[in-house]
Amino acid sequence: MSIKLTSNLKRPPIGGLIVAELIKESVPTENTWGSETTIVFRNNTKLVCNTNNDILRALAREAPKFELYGKSPVERTQVDHWLTFSLTFQSNVQSKLDYLQKSLAPLTYLVSNKLTIADLSVFNEIFLLQQATTINLPDHVQRWYDLIRSQKFVEAVTSRLPSDARVDAKQPVKAEKPGERKQEGKFVDLPGAEMGKVIVRFPPEASGYLHIGHAKAALLNQYYQQAFNGKLIMRFDDTNPAKENVEFEKVILEDLEMLEIKPDLFTHTSQYFDLMLEYCEKLLKEGKAYVDDTEPEQMKKEREQRIESANRSNNVEKNFQMWNEMLKGTSSGQKCCVRAKIDMSSPNGCLRDPTIYRCKNEPHPRTGTQYK
Repeated sequence: MSIKLTSNLKRPPIGGLIVAELIKESVPTENTWGSETTIVFRNNTKLVCNTNNDILRALAREAPKFELYGKSPVERTQVDHWLTFSLTFQSNVQSKLDYLQKSLAPLTYLVSNKLTIADLSVFNEIFLLQQATTINLPDHVQRWYDLIRSQKFVEAVTSRLPSDARVDAKQPVKAEKPGERKQEGKFVDLPGAEMGKVIVRFPPEASGYLHIGHAKAALLNQYYQQAFNGKLIMRFDDTNPAKENVEFEKVILEDLEMLEIKPDLFTHTSQYFDLMLEYCEKLLKEGKAYVDDTEPEQMKKEREQRIESANRSNNVEKNFQMWNEMLKGTSSGQKCCVRAKIDMSSPNGCLRDPTIYRCKNEPHPRTGTQYK
């Protein structure tokens, strides 16, 4: 039984049709032309495809042995980046081509040095654009484009296109407005980064299970580690003994293993408590921080209204008197926190003297009662 694919004549899913041609011996696909793009799978479920990427993902998953969606979490993350990139390709063609040129300079294919749906997603946009207008491709992009175009399964699709299967010429290529925010996700450049000298870190707090944001952060950091032959530091942020749990540490490490993330160095923030205390006292001595015993609700109100705390003008002696109470964990010390002296008038709330130290009068799972 075959998959039934209907392709939109006005916006033909070239990339999807190429995948269908590539995998046809393993996953037979029948194509017809119509006013919208849909897929009817072998179990008779139907998918209406809003973009070419919908077909690419669906067919790649139907034929996993081709590894068109990558073969590891890192590769799949990279593929997703290019799928997102392709969605906004026509918003500013020149900037997209410049980015492609830089990305392809050292590469044959966009991901894992083999053909994936990342290539076919971007190829789809350039191919369709060339049907509607004339564009000059940079040399590395042209080399890559010619390589894709020369594949037999690609030629089989492009040579069979109906004469009226073209991009609607009435749909202009959109230009970005000055200052307009780009919506595509991407691996940003690291200006000045040197091969072998890039150090990144993944610092989860062992107070719960990892979520999709954690996975994204971990994979993103590993991408730069691998791209620059750098170092990935895994650091448990265990500064709040009320929330940390050794069981969560175990589960997080198991999840990282499943994601195939291998840190070069494994640490805990608690290993550096002595150093952190030294730096905090240095800031207090230099007048760059102060100890504040303002009630939490009042402090919140003052920060919202950009009002300086009465303790902001404390002298060094007064700050250290209060700081010592914090170190002892006394009742008055537990009411205090250390705040960085930055800018209470800033429109950015995060810069309005944030709290950098609190007193938690309970044992730490790794350091015992030495730090509170």
